[in-house]
Amino acid sequence: MPTLILVRHGRSTANTSGVLAGWTPGVALDERGTAQAAALPGRLDGLPIAEVVTSPLQRCQETLRPLLDARGITAHTDERIGEAHYGDWSGRKLAELSGDPLMEVVQAHPSAAAFPGGESMRSMQTRAAEAVREWNARVERDHGESAVYLMCSHGDIIKALVADALGLHLDLFQRISVEPCSVTAIRYTRLRPFLVRLGDTGDLSSLAPREEPPTGQATVGGGAGAP
Repeated sequence: MPTLILVRHGRSTANTSGVLAGWTPGVALDERGTAQAAALPGRLDGLPIAEVVTSPLQRCQETLRPLLDARGITAHTDERIGEAHYGDWSGRKLAELSGDPLMEVVQAHPSAAAFPGGESMRSMQTRAAEAVREWNARVERDHGESAVYLMCSHGDIIKALVADALGLHLDLFQRISVEPCSVTAIRYTRLRPFLVRLGDTGDLSSLAPREEPPTGQATVGGGAGAP
């Protein structure tokens, strides 16, 4: 079965402003995110990419544009790998949401979390995993079992797909971290998937100590990563 390259979109204006974007329209890459996107073709140079699939959201499509232009290919859009539907939380400051009792559930027991006016985290994981399984079959059928294909998606979606591949309960997915424009790779086989890369940014700057003290919480929406 194919190898899936998961790319999280580059750093966005919502990331830098501490806003939970969700499906809010008009959220673009910031200056750093644009530079990350420009570097993506070089990072993936030498990888034969059979198909490219993207979330419909602007920040993902902007992330892929340099790669698509460099390769002269087009991307398929699949809403199932779009960001979580955060409902009434969309567009709100993460600092404001941190005091909401639901945030504690999102952090400690995400399989029980459902966003007001939006979707549950269980349904988010299910739709994304179903999309991957369908694309695995399609890519293998059209390009062979050794093919490599790419999806550009969002932090929570990628973390949920990694948890699915590792057989981790969704309640453990907040232990996974993927930085903006990081590359995660999962090789699927008939019996089990293998996680072969996780959150690879091509450098180690994200491991440096940060100015703010650690809170022990993962940021819903994936967070901004290193400044």
